[in-house]
Amino acid sequence: MTSIPPGREPTDEDYYAVPLAGTPQEVRARHQANRAAWNEGAARYTAGLEETIARLRAGKSSLHPIERANLGDLSAWCESAIHLQCASGEDTLSLWLEGAKQVVGVDISDVHIANARRMSAALGAPATWYCGDVLDTPHELDGSADLVYTGQGALCWLHDLDGWAAVIQRLLKPGGILHLFDDHPVLWLFDLEAETLVPSGVNYFAHAEVSQGWPSAYIGDLGIPVEKQARKYERLWPLAAIFQALRRAGLSIEHLGEHAEGYWNAFPNLRPELRGRIPMTFSLIARRSAH
Repeated sequence: MTSIPPGREPTDEDYYAVPLAGTPQEVRARHQANRAAWNEGAARYTAGLEETIARLRAGKSSLHPIERANLGDLSAWCESAIHLQCASGEDTLSLWLEGAKQVVGVDISDVHIANARRMSAALGAPATWYCGDVLDTPHELDGSADLVYTGQGALCWLHDLDGWAAVIQRLLKPGGILHLFDDHPVLWLFDLEAETLVPSGVNYFAHAEVSQGWPSAYIGDLGIPVEKQARKYERLWPLAAIFQALRRAGLSIEHLGEHAEGYWNAFPNLRPELRGRIPMTFSLIARRSAH
């Protein structure tokens, strides 16, 4: 496997296409690689933890307006929310700010979960945190969630969507809902650094990639030589694959939206007249049967 030359910032050329994970063992190996990478990358979140606590203490929710519009007043219906791939817990605790009576976060990164526990303790929030692969979300949580929440950069790190959907189905109470808000998969098809909509050459239907290092606009310099950082694995999931995985798990799709609005500046150099021509994000609501 080619790695990034020493002393150089990660670029698009440092992301190498790899075959899709073909076995459960390959899925687990890629998830564990991502755990190691996020234990390194979460240092960015740790450094900003006090600022995040201050925002939450001031009542500033990180939920996107699209999420807020889809979910409505959580205090009216959500006793318990489970956030899968919760990172350091800012969005999880924002669900509490938005009205969920209690929140649960699950993430594969030990560092993220340590951050989340520190934040909820500082805020006195009714939050519980579990560290582990989302596919191993504890069965003690089965049937406990009015809302399973996920998104904002989550799905690309998963390599078994049927397993993920089955976890969601077992976590939900009868009549409970999944809310998903994430990058639209069409973003993979374009060069994010270009001034125009330049094709990336990625195969929409079957693309996975491995990389080292983090973009400066996100995690940036970790103080570790890039070639010594953990490799991380991402996968493009077409909308139909997401839709069908949830259907196979027995959930009913109630809403699918495609949105020009993003939650981050995916195309920093794109000409203004080209903005709004492709979807930046999508949102989905799926429900477990009430019976």
